[in-house]
Amino acid sequence: MSPSRLRVRRATTDDFQSLMTLWNSTGLQADELERRLTEFQVVESDDGQIAGAIGVQVIRRHALLHSEAYADYSMADGARQLLWERIQLIASHHGVFRLWTQENSPFWSGCGFRIVITESLVQLPEEWKRREGKWYSLQLKNEEVITAALEKQLAGFKDSGKQQAERVSEKARTINTIVTVVCFGIFFICIAILIYLLMRRNPFSR
Repeated sequence: MSPSRLRVRRATTDDFQSLMTLWNSTGLQADELERRLTEFQVVESDDGQIAGAIGVQVIRRHALLHSEAYADYSMADGARQLLWERIQLIASHHGVFRLWTQENSPFWSGCGFRIVITESLVQLPEEWKRREGKWYSLQLKNEEVITAALEKQLAGFKDSGKQQAERVSEKARTINTIVTVVCFGIFFICIAILIYLLMRRNPFSR
């Protein structure tokens, strides 16, 4: 089967039986994966047959590639290439910083996945730490750099907002002063007019 005749899409409930057959044939825990059907991306041939599948679970800024299976492993790398393109799109859409997997195919090493030493597993989400076996990881974005940049940008927004608030407050004080002066001016003018009128009406003032 040529890779050009394959396409990738998200699994649906209609794929359940095909995926169960695929999982069982490759020794995966089909009963467990059944509950996670919507995590899977499937490779489908022109005639609608499932040629392969891989699970992509996203937790916060991390994504796990798991339970990889193919109907014909001689065509696996062609299917993997299509899946890898889809995985990168999913990671970008979800803002994923790091990919994790326990799949050890040379294809994934060629994509940049590297074995994770014990000290680096501190970055592994708690939800996945109970899994046994070797871990491979690929950093897509530098989380520390991005976090620092966001914090710097947020601080800039706060400073800008503070400066803007101070400018608004200063304008308000200026307007308040002007209004106060005008009101006093009007008040004194009214007093002067009142005194003038009273003096005109008082004959003893002449």
